[in-house]
Amino acid sequence: MMEFRNILIIQLGDIGDVVLTTPTIRAVKQAHPNARISILVREPFGSLLRADPSLDEVIGLAKGDGSFSRKLREQARFIRRLRQACYDLVLNLRTGDRSAILTLLTGARERVGWGVGPGRNWKSLCFTKAIRNSPPGPPNVHPGANQSLRMVRATGMDTADSTPRLHIAPADRQRAAELLAECGLAPAGPWVTINPFARWKYKEWDGGKWQEVMDQLWNAHRLAAVLIGSREEAAACANIIAGREGRAFNLAGKTDLGGLAAVISLSRLHLGVDSAAPHIAAAVGTPTITIHGPTDWRAWRIADDQHRVVTPAMDCVPCHRKGCDDSGRSLCLEQLDVATVMKAVEEYLQSRQQKQT
Repeated sequence: MMEFRNILIIQLGDIGDVVLTTPTIRAVKQAHPNARISILVREPFGSLLRADPSLDEVIGLAKGDGSFSRKLREQARFIRRLRQACYDLVLNLRTGDRSAILTLLTGARERVGWGVGPGRNWKSLCFTKAIRNSPPGPPNVHPGANQSLRMVRATGMDTADSTPRLHIAPADRQRAAELLAECGLAPAGPWVTINPFARWKYKEWDGGKWQEVMDQLWNAHRLAAVLIGSREEAAACANIIAGREGRAFNLAGKTDLGGLAAVISLSRLHLGVDSAAPHIAAAVGTPTITIHGPTDWRAWRIADDQHRVVTPAMDCVPCHRKGCDDSGRSLCLEQLDVATVMKAVEEYLQSRQQKQT
């Protein structure tokens, strides 16, 4: 295998994609332990990786503000920065046009990306090696991490540990402890995190049912709930916790993603819907219970004693559609009752208690 000294990984996907790329980062570092390794991600996702010991630099790609001419100048400066870095290997983990063009513009000696079919062959010109068929890998590879690992395996790199892992920066852990203290919660105290929201509404569960879950967690186990989410979701979180003073708290929008990972890492359990949060939770070692409706959890998660999946008992699940008939409304999730979710919670809590005794 050729030796590289300066490597750039391009991952312009969503938050979950960034989390699932961490095994690939390790694989690259293990294959080239003396190389300087950088990763390019969309802002503000880079805060998730700032403590990763396998990375030397996390580069954020901003959307760009202002006029067209200003955006053009910003893009020109950014491309100049990439070229001046003098990468000798670029691994483009995405299939989009933008990442392919950025790969070419780095000017790297070796540029690896996914091959494309007839009619879009121009993308292959961006790469010195376009991968079309890659090794399937061993059966124990984490399903969500497999896509990018397939690429690096095709270049001779691999890792025995395909589990996504996030590292918490000390400053993020300190900030998380301060936020919890403001709520009257100890970092190691009896509380869980809940993320009721997803990027797409057809993945979400009813807020009133989340209220019932929080009430039962408190009444049966004295477990408080910490709701997390984006700044845009803060008001909706406030509505869900209304009337639950002292046992439910709203941290939505109060951290960046690195700080969010720190909060989740201190949680006893994470509950939520199919979104980035369960990926983050699993990657920081927090047990998860995740509700899936139309989406197929088997493509993204491993279910075991630590990570449980709740799905509606309907023959059409998963349908892989954006709600029933692509309406944005998922009847399977609307019909999923609180008892089914709480059964998974109780089973986890019982198994945890058995392990402690």
